[in-house]
Amino acid sequence: MTGPKLNERSFVAGERTGIRASVRGSRMSASKARVVLDLIRGRDVVSADQILQFTERDAARVVRKVLASAVANAVNNDSLEAETLYVKACYADEGPTLRRFKPRARGRATRINKRTCHITIVLDVIEADLLAVVQARRERAVTGRRAGRTGGVADRRARVTKSREARTTKSDETTQNDDIEATAVDTPVAENETTDTPDAEETN
Repeated sequence: MTGPKLNERSFVAGERTGIRASVRGSRMSASKARVVLDLIRGRDVVSADQILQFTERDAARVVRKVLASAVANAVNNDSLEAETLYVKACYADEGPTLRRFKPRARGRATRINKRTCHITIVLDVIEADLLAVVQARRERAVTGRRAGRTGGVADRRARVTKSREARTTKSDETTQNDDIEATAVDTPVAENETTDTPDAEETN
């Protein structure tokens, strides 16, 4: 009987660690995949998906697919809600190395190692106390109550609306000023009815 799987945070032999999904033989090195996996370990699936979406690494695309597969397994097989899950464990093991050779000078050849890896993600249900905290954070992020620190969706919308209103008000004032100037140009200046006449020449 095998021992407990410590990399899946299981400390009892034979115990089911959670809902898992894996991809085998991915054409990348395990070290490159671990850099991305370190970003989502211990986070809820919503935050993890957002992080992977905006991570500019090729490994993030593969890891995001594995995460989506694990969430689908939890929803379809175990009837769990995706919002109540978090990344309990994630790791990348080295797979078989494909060896290729490149010709070099003087009849020699240099070996090229094309690495592969096996990526595994394990999900589990968030505890009730932590779930309340996570849901509260999501609500604050959506309603914009954290605008003083990081802002939110509602806060950004309010700023955009305020900016548009200010721009509209400024354009209306500019239009009114242009109309006033045009009216002033079109209206001739009223001349005095009594005009000064040149002095008549003195006659004897």
